[in-house]
Amino acid sequence: MCLGLSVWSFLAPVLSGPGPTVSTLLESMTSPTTHSAASPQSPVTTPDLPVVTAEPLAPARAESPAPGRRRRDPFFDNAKFLAIVLVVAGHSIVDLRDVRLAHALYLFVYTFHMPVFIVITGYFSRNFTFSGGKARKLITNLGVPYVVFETAYSTYHWAVGSSDFEISLLDPYYLTWFLMALFMWRLSTPVWQQIRWPVAVAVGVSLLAGMSDLPDDLEMNRVFGLVPFYVLGLMLKQEHFDLLKRPKARVLGALTLLAGFAFTLFVADRHMATEWVYWRSGNAALHVGNLTGSAMRLALMTAAIVLVAAFLTLVPGRQTWFTGLGGATLYAYLLHGFFTKLMEYMGWYDAAFLHTIPGVLGTAATGAVLATLLCTPPVRTVMHWALEPDMSWAFVPLRRPRKA
Repeated sequence: MCLGLSVWSFLAPVLSGPGPTVSTLLESMTSPTTHSAASPQSPVTTPDLPVVTAEPLAPARAESPAPGRRRRDPFFDNAKFLAIVLVVAGHSIVDLRDVRLAHALYLFVYTFHMPVFIVITGYFSRNFTFSGGKARKLITNLGVPYVVFETAYSTYHWAVGSSDFEISLLDPYYLTWFLMALFMWRLSTPVWQQIRWPVAVAVGVSLLAGMSDLPDDLEMNRVFGLVPFYVLGLMLKQEHFDLLKRPKARVLGALTLLAGFAFTLFVADRHMATEWVYWRSGNAALHVGNLTGSAMRLALMTAAIVLVAAFLTLVPGRQTWFTGLGGATLYAYLLHGFFTKLMEYMGWYDAAFLHTIPGVLGTAATGAVLATLLCTPPVRTVMHWALEPDMSWAFVPLRRPRKA
C-alpha cells in the first residue's frame, strides 16, 4: 500500500494534465545537465539525449558555480550511466538465456531499462520546437548518427556476420531503432503539449497500436507502443524527481526492485514470452486476442513505471566517480553492439562455462565494464566525428525575423 501511495503521489499531478508551461529551453547534446544556481529546483539547460547522450564530462569534484552560471545536476548524469550499464549488461547475456537466472535477469531488466531511457528523454525534450536551431540539432544529434551507425552495423553484419549486404534506412537494424524512435517522438512533442490529457491519449495510442498490423518500417510498433513513456517524461517536473530522493522512497525502491525480480524469477520467467518486453510486435504476432493483448500492455506499462520509479530512487543525487561518464552514454549505447555481435558471430557464447551461473554473472559484469570504458574520454576523442559531428557546413545561415 505504501508503494502504491508513493507511485500515485509521483504520477497524480502528471496524469491530471500538463500543468504550468515549463520554462526550460532545450540546448544541444553537448550542453551539460544543469540547474540554475539561483533556483536549484528549476530544470534548465539540458542535452538533446538525456540518457543516451554525448556531452562534456563533469569535473571530478563539484565546483561552486560563478554568479549567473549554471551548474550540473549529478542526479541525471548518474541515472544515465547506471541505465546504460543495465543495457550493455543485458545485451551481454542475451545468448545465455538457456540458464534460468540469465533469462530472469534479462526479462527483468528489459521490463524497465528502455522506459528509463525514454522517460528521462521526454523530460529533457519538453521545450522542443521547430525553430531553426533545434531542428538542426535534431538532424545533427539524431539523424546523422542514425545514418552512420545504420550503415556501419549493416556493413558489419555483412562483413563479419556473413550475411547478405543490405542497408535500409527505413528499417533500423539492431540498436539504431532507438534513434529512429526518438527522432519521431521529438517531432511529436509540440502536439502532445497541446492535448489536455496527453498521457491517457498516449496510452490509448499504444493499445491501438497493439491491435493493428503495423509495418516494420520506421519502427512503427515501438514508436507507438512506447510513446506513453515519452509523453510521461514530457509532463514530469523537478518536484516529481525530488519525491524519489527521499530516504523512505529509497527503502521502498530497493524493496520494489527485489520483489520485482522475485516475481520475474518465479512467475514471469515461466509464463511470459520474452517478445512482450521488446514492444516490437502486435497482438496477432504474439498469438493473443486484443483484450488479452491490451491487458498485457497495460500491465507491462504499470510494471515499467513502478520499476522506473524504484530504479530512480537508488540513483545517487551527489557527485560520484561515474557522474562525468553519464554525459557520454550515447557512445556506450551505439558502440557496445560491435562487441556483443562479435561474440555472437565468432561463436564465443558457445563456451560451456558461460552457460553456468558464474559464467552468466561474469559475462554481465564484463558488459558493465565495457559500458564504463566506452563512456571514457579516449573513446569520445576517437569517435567524436560519428556521434558529435560538426555539421555547420551543411546548413544555410539562420534567418533572423525581420522587424516590422
